[in-house]
Amino acid sequence: MNTINNQETVKNQYANAGNLNTRISIHQKYSTNKLGFGNWIFSNYKINEGMKVLELGCGTGDMWKGHEALMDKCSKLVLSDFSEGMLETARQNLGQKACVEYRIIDIQNIPYEAETFDVVIANMMLYHVPDIQKGLAEVRRVLKKDGAFYCATYGEHGIVEYLAKVLGRYGVEDNINKNFTLQNGKAILESFFPKVQKLNYKDSLAVTEIEDLIEYIYSLSSMSSLSSVPKEEIRATLNKHMVDGVLMVPKEYGMFCCNM
Repeated sequence: MNTINNQETVKNQYANAGNLNTRISIHQKYSTNKLGFGNWIFSNYKINEGMKVLELGCGTGDMWKGHEALMDKCSKLVLSDFSEGMLETARQNLGQKACVEYRIIDIQNIPYEAETFDVVIANMMLYHVPDIQKGLAEVRRVLKKDGAFYCATYGEHGIVEYLAKVLGRYGVEDNINKNFTLQNGKAILESFFPKVQKLNYKDSLAVTEIEDLIEYIYSLSSMSSLSSVPKEEIRATLNKHMVDGVLMVPKEYGMFCCNM
């Protein structure tokens, strides 16, 4: 897929919160690690009183719910996304705060002066950036000399790989975007940051209602090969893999903590 078509696919996928909410909900409902991925990510942030923080690709802002005390610590918190629809949802979810600013920002062209922020966050989005080298150069530019960059991502051996094995006869392939994963992310980041630490989050899905997994599957742009397959057939195939009423689906998620 060329860069232009890929950008259009991403824009369509994230024009509003619909597909993203579908994907978030299955994790909330069936994850075996009850801490929650978002809470785990936040537990690794080091945000002190008075810091200036920029989040790129904030999406619905849902992960900040329940972390209002951390928001209030910031002298300035810029929540940004390249999608106006996502940003509006984040504004509705989190409301107005004196320290919070909502902005449409492209990571490849961050509209702030050098060394503006103490912390920059970019979770579950770097694999979508057309020129990741340019994007990371911009992150480093706007970070202060003692700043920190946090970025969560997925691994290459999680849900999509599993679904490709189970639904392979329907043309489903493991074509997950591998531009920035837990496998290659550290090497990419080390070109920009002297200190890079990888943290793994142990989790899986224990699905008891197959219908929820089907909705998740059809929210993924990579599952377009299923568009002509009746959902009843997909449902029957997934049901065969259930054991005692549960379908166990592997997950592979984690994050990188980078320091200047």
